[in-house]
Amino acid sequence: MAFGTLQRKSPTPPMGEINMTPLIDVMLVLLVIVMLTAPLLVGAIKIDLPRQGGVAMAAQPAHVDVVLDAAGRAFVQNLPEDDASLSRLLARAAASDKHAELRLSADVRVPHGRVVEVMALAHRNGLTRVAFVTRAGEAPPRP
Repeated sequence: MAFGTLQRKSPTPPMGEINMTPLIDVMLVLLVIVMLTAPLLVGAIKIDLPRQGGVAMAAQPAHVDVVLDAAGRAFVQNLPEDDASLSRLLARAAASDKHAELRLSADVRVPHGRVVEVMALAHRNGLTRVAFVTRAGEAPPRP
């Protein structure tokens, strides 16, 4: 009785071609992923979000609270200030702390230009951080 052997008489030649189907499938999946994520990356807004944690802040930076009434007059600690005295006050705050910020509260009826003038005054005197103080609640409906 003759048994077959496991060895072949002639070795098979190496395959000279690459199966492209799996490579094409992987590339199509990567293309779909890039197409879905690309619009999200372009429209991103760079903001510095606060971090949640149990550690209390050591010290808050100095701040200047400026309130603009409906007529556009500036008040600091309920005392009226003209632009020259406000400028000196902002310069002193910036000199005392490089991280000092302007906390600006403006009446709804104050023209946008006046708010920008106060912000520019703060920037000229060295304050680069501005915080807008608003009232909690829903915004009124637009007319």
